[in-house]
Amino acid sequence: MKLKSKLLLALLATSSAAFAQTAPAAPEVTYNVGVVSQYRYRGIAQTKGLPALQGGVDYASANGLYVGAWGSQIKWIEDTSTTAKGKTELDLYGGYKFPIGDVAMDVGFLRYEYVGNTLSKNTSYHNANTNEIYAAGTMGPFTLKYSYALTDLFGQFSGTKSSKGSTYLDLSATFDLGNGISVVPHAGKQTVKNMSDNTYSDYALAVNKDLGNGVVLSATAYNTNAKLAAYAVPSGLGSDSGKNLGKSTVVLGAKYTF
Repeated sequence: MKLKSKLLLALLATSSAAFAQTAPAAPEVTYNVGVVSQYRYRGIAQTKGLPALQGGVDYASANGLYVGAWGSQIKWIEDTSTTAKGKTELDLYGGYKFPIGDVAMDVGFLRYEYVGNTLSKNTSYHNANTNEIYAAGTMGPFTLKYSYALTDLFGQFSGTKSSKGSTYLDLSATFDLGNGISVVPHAGKQTVKNMSDNTYSDYALAVNKDLGNGVVLSATAYNTNAKLAAYAVPSGLGSDSGKNLGKSTVVLGAKYTF
């Protein structure tokens, strides 16, 4: 799942920190490929603790408009039941960056497309595909971002009640320590409408090392207070049954941007 450039996991999971950057002086197309020891999004395991290959492409214009696409291997859909299928997440996004005084603003739309997913075969879910809009503001090292779901959030619903209108509030900062090293703390609050048990907070601390020539290594520690009843591999799925998808962990990643 994610919200903004991500390939190696980046810093806050999410495809997310990239949206807070300022627009380049001229139109630019960049590509990225990477690998993570596991894919976490908003603190929740997307690959059941296993490694994932990821990659994307971004176009940013001189006037602040941007579009992009990013993909990753996933396992969470198939973790919900023996009938649900879906191995690939494809995020399609676009937006506009502009200044308001000292604040760099970023507004946009993000489509989480779970290619060929059959999550709805699990009667506890609707289709996994999700649309969100978001707005972010960056001032100095700090970025505050708010996301709003226009559809059910990743297929979640409760009886006849939709999870449309779910929100995610994300506060992060980026501190440059020199020598290519940066530290990125993050705190987020995922509110799932009509499903209080699925609402949780997540926290992360990333340390990144820029090796030059587009190569960045990262180590990110994650923690959440997600309830096991809402974020665990269901029973009947072998040795992984009952596995806590929101437990604390450290994720290693490597990304190459060109």
